[in-house]
Amino acid sequence: MLPTLMFLIIVILIITIVGSNVRIVPQAVVYVVERLGAYQATWETGLHVKIPFIDRVAKKVSIKEQVVDFKPQPVITKDNVTMQIDTVVFFQITDAKLYAYGVERPLSAIENLTATTLRNIIGEMELDHTLTSRDVINTKITSILDTATDKWGIKVNRVELKNILPPAEIQDAMEKQMKAEREKRESILRSEGEKASKILVAEGDKESQILRAQAEKEAAILRADAVREQKIREAQGEAEAVMMIQKAVADSLRLLNDAAPSDHVLALKSLEAFAKAADGKATKIIIPSQIQGLAGLATSLKEVMTDVQNPQS
Repeated sequence: MLPTLMFLIIVILIITIVGSNVRIVPQAVVYVVERLGAYQATWETGLHVKIPFIDRVAKKVSIKEQVVDFKPQPVITKDNVTMQIDTVVFFQITDAKLYAYGVERPLSAIENLTATTLRNIIGEMELDHTLTSRDVINTKITSILDTATDKWGIKVNRVELKNILPPAEIQDAMEKQMKAEREKRESILRSEGEKASKILVAEGDKESQILRAQAEKEAAILRADAVREQKIREAQGEAEAVMMIQKAVADSLRLLNDAAPSDHVLALKSLEAFAKAADGKATKIIIPSQIQGLAGLATSLKEVMTDVQNPQS
């Protein structure tokens, strides 16, 4: 009974010892292992076994990128203005052995190094330059910190200035200056707008006058063309009327010649012409020499009428 109990105790003790010395290292974590108080190895992700009572895990180190937000630090610019600046540091542990044995309290070391570096950089810059040079300051402080922390196994990826807080009176003066600048720009823009408006109005009036003059000129030309066209048409109409009258006279003469009128017909036509002339308002009537006396006129009329009534006799 006693040997069996001792055996069970020994088995349990062995299992406990073995179980406590088998370690599984998770992803993105490394273990720093010491043997008899001295650095032995760095365990990365996977299964590892240490020697009981001789090896021990001295430090568990995360190799993920870490972010530390440091409290505001007072800094003085080149023109003696005190400001409060707080920083955010992004870093990553690249060597677990150096991180474990390189420096005591690494985060405190990074914070103090950041503060002193920031004071040195800001001390060389004036207030206005400081407020407009965040990228320059970030680049400088990142480079300096990265170089200084290499011996600690730390890689500083970047440093960001989170807030830059000048004194209250400086902020008030800056706000007034910004307000004055905005009002100045507003006045300039308003003046430029009014100037542009006047120029546009003047150009519009000028263009309107030019267009009006051109329209009046074109209207005068059109009126002159219309009058000229009217006169041309009237002249053409009169010429055509004269031509038609001449043609009608010529046609009547031609027809008259073709008809070979007798002396009696000619006498009758002469009488008709004489009658029309007598009906007019003329004060003087010239009687043709062929008509001699009323007797000859009556005789001629009688003979003509007889010939007209009896054309076949």
